[in-house]
Order: sequence, then C-alpha cells, then structure tokens
Amino acid sequence: MSGLSDERALAANLSARSPEELASLLALRGVNAAASWRDFYDAAAALLDSASIDRALVRAPRGVLEILVSSADSSAESTGSISPEIAHWLLARGLSNDDGHAYRAVAERARASEKPAAPTGELAPDADDVAPDPAESSAIDTAAAAERAFTAVSALTDVLLACQQAPLQRVGSGAVGAADRRRLIESAAVADGDELEDLLGAAEDAALIRGIDREWIVTSEGEQWLSADTVSRWSQVAKSMVERLPDGIRTAHGGIYQPNAWRAAYPLDSSWPARAVLLHRRLVRWALFLPNGTVPPWAAAVHAGVDPDPATLSAAFPAEIDRIYLQADLSAIAPGPLLPRVEMRLRTMAERESRAQASTYRFSDSSLSSAIASGETAESLRAFLSEISLTGIPQPLDYLIERASDRHGLVRVLVDEVSGRTHVESDDPHVLATIAVDQSVRSVGLVFDETVLATGVGREAVYWMLIDAGYPAMALGSDGERQQIRRRATPGRGTALSPIERFGGLISQLRAGTPADADIDTVWRERELDRAVREHEILIIEVALPGGATRSFTIEATGIGGGRLRGRDRAADVERTLPITSIVRVDRA
Repeated sequence: MSGLSDERALAANLSARSPEELASLLALRGVNAAASWRDFYDAAAALLDSASIDRALVRAPRGVLEILVSSADSSAESTGSISPEIAHWLLARGLSNDDGHAYRAVAERARASEKPAAPTGELAPDADDVAPDPAESSAIDTAAAAERAFTAVSALTDVLLACQQAPLQRVGSGAVGAADRRRLIESAAVADGDELEDLLGAAEDAALIRGIDREWIVTSEGEQWLSADTVSRWSQVAKSMVERLPDGIRTAHGGIYQPNAWRAAYPLDSSWPARAVLLHRRLVRWALFLPNGTVPPWAAAVHAGVDPDPATLSAAFPAEIDRIYLQADLSAIAPGPLLPRVEMRLRTMAERESRAQASTYRFSDSSLSSAIASGETAESLRAFLSEISLTGIPQPLDYLIERASDRHGLVRVLVDEVSGRTHVESDDPHVLATIAVDQSVRSVGLVFDETVLATGVGREAVYWMLIDAGYPAMALGSDGERQQIRRRATPGRGTALSPIERFGGLISQLRAGTPADADIDTVWRERELDRAVREHEILIIEVALPGGATRSFTIEATGIGGGRLRGRDRAADVERTLPITSIVRVDRA
C-alpha cells in the first residue's frame, strides 16, 4: 500500500513540523485556511490528492519536474543528483520526505504531465544559461537605462502621491479602474496603462501599497519611501522586485537567468509565458536589464546574487537641485530634477503642471489651502519658498498666501455630539449654499439642517472632500479645537496576515485531532484498514505471532471495530478476526 504509506509518512512529517514551518507549507500549497481537516492524516491525504499535487506542480520550475519525471521512470532510490535547492523546494511543499525522495503520487503526477526535456538537476531553465555579462552593455545603453530608472522612480512617486490624495480604485482583476487610469495618464504621471500596472506591481512587491477591498492604499512604508532620496527609492524597489522573482528564473546563487531562457522555466503553467514577458518588462523599466538582455553596471551585483549597487547608479543619474524660479504668474520652474525633500514639500502647496528634468508647478487658492490644512502657516510657507527661490517671492504669490491663510477655517467640519452626524459650519451662509449645490462634493450627501450642512458620512471623509474641492476647511475636535487630519495610510508589510496568523486555527485543529501521545503507526494502520473495509479491498496482512514469528493472510476486509479487523481468509475460505495491535504490515493484494 505504497500510496497509503506515503500518506502515513507525510502525516508524521507534518506533525513533526513547527507551527511556523507548517503554516509556510500550507501557504505554499495554497490551502484554504477554512479546510475541514480533522487531523494530520486528513491533511496528508488531501495534500497527496491528485488535484492538489497538480496545482503544486503547475508552479514547479522545470528542473523540479525533470527530477520528478526521472525518479518516476527509474526504480533507483538514489537522490544524489538532486541539488539542495530542489530538495528544499520539494520538502517545503510537502512533496517529498526528509531524505529528498518524492512521494510516489507526486512522481506519478509529474510523469503524467507533458514530459520536460532531459534533466539538469537545477531549478533554473538550463545549466548552460548563465547570468548576462555586465560588460556587454554599451555607454549609450547604460545612459538610456539610467534615464529609464530615474523616470520610473519619478513616475512611481507621482502614482503614490495621487494614491495618497485619493485611493486608486481596483477592478475585479486587480487592475486600476478606467477613471483613475485616465486621470493619471492625462496628468502625465504615466504614459500608458502598461506603465501604470508595472509601477503598481513594483510598489506592491516593495509593500509601498496594498490592495484593500477595491482600492489601492499607500502604506506607512510607502510614506517613508516618499521621504527618501531618489537612489534609495530605486534601490528599495529594485531589491524587493528581485526578491519576489520566481525560483525558476533564479540561479543557485540568487542571480537571474538570461531572459531568453525564461519561457521554458514553468512548462505546466499556461499563464507563465505572458507573466515572463511582464516580469522582463518591469525589470527593464527599473533598469535591472537592458532591452537587449544585457545588464547595466549598477545591476551587475544583482545578477551575481547580491544587492544592487546604488552608488554606481547615483553617478549616472542627473544632478538634483534645491532651487527654483518663482514667477509672477503664480508658477514655479525647476531648472532640473529637484531633491526629493524639496519636491515633496513643494508639491504639498503647488500642483505640478509638467514633468521633465525641468518641471513646472503652479500655486492656487486650493493648493495653498490644502497646504495650510495639512499644518503649514503663512509664515512657514514664506520661509520655505524664500529658502528655495532664486527670484524671491513675487507679490502676487505673497498676496495669495496671505489670502489663503486668512480664509482658513471659514468652513469648519465637526461631529455633532447629540446626533453623531457630521456637521459643516461657516459664518458665511453663502459659502454653505455654494457647498450644498457643488457637484464635486455631492457624494458625501450634505443637506441643510437649519443653519448647518449635515451628513451621515464620517468627518474625515467630508473634510478631505471639501479640501480637494478647494474649500478652506478646518477640522474641529470634540473640544472645539482645531485638529490636523492626515489622509489615511495603512501600516506596512508587518500588518499583512502572516502564514501563522492565517493558518493558526487550522493548525490548532490538526494538533487537537492528533494527540501528541498517540502511536502514529497504530492510528494510521486503523485508518488504512477502515478505508480498506469501506472499499471492500483484498489485503495481505502480516500478523505477529507469540514467540516472535509472523504469518501472512490474504483477507477480504469486511469490518473493523473494538480494535480488531474482520474479514474472509481467501485461502482458507473462513472468517478471521485479527487484533489490529498484532498487525505489523498491510499491503494490497
């Protein structure tokens, strides 16, 4: 009963794993955390089910499949040719025992699939496919790659800032909704939908954003990323991107195989060729590869299995500046790429109109009101602009700052203590009348309640809706004092459910169903025999006799209970009852 013996071996293996190791296995196998498994024996049977194995093998690199097919076609037990990487891949997913031997059902399912090419013993596509030679990239290609990397960082910055202003909407597939995609393209944040999806994929890899329900939300890590310098931003995303690459296109030393070898990496996964194209495009956009497959100097370390070299990239990036020209028409011109700390603060008070190495920004009532709502004052605005301006502060801009400061608080947003509803108040009834008919804030449902506007929508949502619409709103707390409201951001990677958090309940359920003091061999033998009875199987039973001798019976199992197996002896044609504790071996006839 080799298949059942494998289930027993896997059950014992699972029960011996730590909760963290077991949770990792369940996550890698895509197990439903709500599975109704009673114990480790149920878990083993489910994990060795053909459908479950097939789902695991679809995600298996070609080298793994080659070894499995080879083991299925050979009666040899030696696994000396299996690399440590493949042995770890199989064991981590519960597809082999501790000695590296794949379970028979796993090898048979691999052989039943389309047979891969001759085995190489490597996870990677081909043993002869080595990492690209960094020296192959020309000076022109290297310069173009540096510009591409700088553009990618700038574009991702724009996307995250837009996501901070209002979470990007997601459709069922996870892609950005058409309205937000169009808005970002029209604002020149991205050139097209492919660039947007590439940037969001990179941001998700680095935990800068997280998909929650139908929205992309900037995480606290994303906020920290926005405050870092350009090279650090690139390096953080590049490292995360490489770490998340599939095993099948990584070398044994952690490098990356040549793109022309990627297509064959996952033979059973029909979606892999399209994903391989997508991953290559993202790596090219982030300047970890050149379009021709060669590698720029700063990425050479990545292809050797270590972190990228940001210093080399920094030397190739355009020089960043910290000065701008303020114009009388309320615009600001940056004659080169701004230092991130300067740009980030400038963009809290001015809207960028054009993106290039020389960018243009424009001040307005709404942009300055938003800055003041976020904590700036007329004095802090003037101090910052005076520090970075090569032309001083023009009088029209100074006047606009003063007016925005004077108007701040004209609209007040608070929660009414009696009704619990959000109220919008103002000393100017004309302003409230304007808000009441303003289509841009219609979604929060403000209606007149005597002299105030009221809604059941939360205070923060109403406040930011008014700020984004250009109203000089101020949030008040229960004590009537001004409160500074931050746009929502989710915590970083650490708050995502870890495998042990996801599968903690299931693991407890499995351990409760398999007492620590249980004799695994005895319990499993009873399960084997119980299944044989249900399926009316004919078994060869080896029974220990007094004195140490053994005897074999060919039994058609008919019942089990009270610690005994009942069945008809096919040789003697009599009914026999055998104590289960005396059974030492069970095989199918």
